[in-house]
Amino acid sequence: MFSDFDTAKLFALLVFVIAAITDAYDGHLARKYNQITPEGKFLDPLADKILVVSAFFSFSVIGIIDYWIVGIIIFRDLFVTGLRLIISSSGFEFVTSKLSKYKTAFQLTIIIVTLIFMAIEGLDISIFIPTLEIIKQYRIIYLLTMFTAIFTVYTGIIYLYTNRMMIRKFIRENSD
Repeated sequence: MFSDFDTAKLFALLVFVIAAITDAYDGHLARKYNQITPEGKFLDPLADKILVVSAFFSFSVIGIIDYWIVGIIIFRDLFVTGLRLIISSSGFEFVTSKLSKYKTAFQLTIIIVTLIFMAIEGLDISIFIPTLEIIKQYRIIYLLTMFTAIFTVYTGIIYLYTNRMMIRKFIRENSD
């Protein structure tokens, strides 16, 4: 993503899409063949988070988005993952909502849209120049990423609310 050759952004898009597809397919196969393990329940969301955070962090290094947006996404993901790890290590099971899966899908979509924008911009295809100018002028990528951060925080709040009884039970049993 940080290289200067013409097709570098296109290559970054391709690598990211392959990583996202293989991650989704891996989860699908685990469910289909009933190969779900405690390690997989932890590592699969962790892989999602690493994939998403590294892309958003790269976008902020390049200057497409601000670091505070990435900070919000990282904080939510670290907080929820850390809380789930601490509580599950004590034998409690957290409920993961479909909303969190939608959050990941939305994050991946925004990243892919951003990479498509960057790939087209890197190839300098004149037919796309008016569209690229509109995207830049109205800061569409920035706004979509900011909305993604807000949605990410919202899913974190819903996650805590949904698991509040489990968190309370964990706190009661571990405060003695």
